[in-house]
Amino acid sequence: MQEARRGVITPGMKEIAKKEGVSEDFVRRGIASGRIVAPCNPVHDPVPAAIGDGMSVKVNVNLGTSRDMACLESELEKLRVALRYGTDAVMDLSTGGDIDAIRSRLISECPVMIGSVPIYQTGLVAARRNAVVDMTEDDIFSGIEKHAEDGMDFMTVHCGITKENVAWLKKTSRITDVVSRGGSFLTAWILHNEEENPLYRNFDYLLEMAAEYDFALSLGDGFRPGCIDDATDQAQISELMTLGHLVRRSREAGVQCMVEGPGHVPLDYVAANVQLEKRLCDGAPFYVLGPLVTDIAPGYDHIVGAIGGAVAAQAGADFLCYLTPAEHLSLPDVDDVREGVIASKIAAHVGDRARGKGAERDTMMAEARKKLDWDSMFSICIDEEKARRYRSRGTTEKEEGCSMCGDVCAIKIVSQYLK
Repeated sequence: MQEARRGVITPGMKEIAKKEGVSEDFVRRGIASGRIVAPCNPVHDPVPAAIGDGMSVKVNVNLGTSRDMACLESELEKLRVALRYGTDAVMDLSTGGDIDAIRSRLISECPVMIGSVPIYQTGLVAARRNAVVDMTEDDIFSGIEKHAEDGMDFMTVHCGITKENVAWLKKTSRITDVVSRGGSFLTAWILHNEEENPLYRNFDYLLEMAAEYDFALSLGDGFRPGCIDDATDQAQISELMTLGHLVRRSREAGVQCMVEGPGHVPLDYVAANVQLEKRLCDGAPFYVLGPLVTDIAPGYDHIVGAIGGAVAAQAGADFLCYLTPAEHLSLPDVDDVREGVIASKIAAHVGDRARGKGAERDTMMAEARKKLDWDSMFSICIDEEKARRYRSRGTTEKEEGCSMCGDVCAIKIVSQYLK
């Protein structure tokens, strides 16, 4: 951000501009204003990519171990699958095994931007020592610094949870209270210690750290709704208003930041949530989980999230956090990651089309279908392997049509007579 404000167009900005089909100065001005972020910790130095105004919608994949499933090799395989299907970013949310070693290995193997939620590890250490609420201020900031030193490009920090906002939470009629893990840690800490959130109270120190190590802040939504009945209530909006103030303070300090959003939101509220964030946070890039537009589909939450994600992207959301079929049920396996990233990539592309980007790929697919050019169709589609497998059902490679229509293929018949 500071280089952009000095008028410097870095090699990374040039690469982003080329990939996004915009001018180099458009990227520079967007980063300078804070409406575009390009997370890039120099220790990691990922492939240049940008999130925000005028950029294509990006997709993030969450990885990481748990207490019950702490296999590094499994997480590395998930990383490879996520990269194969085009994820733009990865987050390590590990809470099991040797967390430091897992984070280090994932960073070293990940060519795209990578993020984390440092308070997960800090809270976990405190909980296993005694209780989450026994975290100290030094524990919290030391955890963030350790992740920065390791090379994290962006970090989720729940700075918008304040004593005042916790009071709002107590006054609401929420069903699910707090479903954010990091949000729950800090809410419990505030209630137990009767003190202000250290991340909010010492936000200037956090900004100094972010500037020193050059990582982007992802301002977490600790009070995101955990069910659609809780969407857009006082607790959620009071936190969002606080985040709007912190966005402005981040920009004044020359620190890149984006804002995280819900969560569980009914379909007719999705666009309003995006527009509200853009208004309250002065156009800061918006990073949404889903959103999930119904609560009754465990095992299919990747589809539910893709529906919400497409609507959110059309309305202006910039970054979609994927959901897998295992959401709410278990740690995802490799197949779950594949299904999740593909669903979110579809949602991102749908959003891009609605915002005037990415039309060329659909046109290429239409032209290939007109020619019954199967190899071209496979090379264009999001999941070539699955498409080839379906095409082979009851059809030989030599046949022009597929087993659905056989010798009465509509395209083939009409093309023959139009000639």
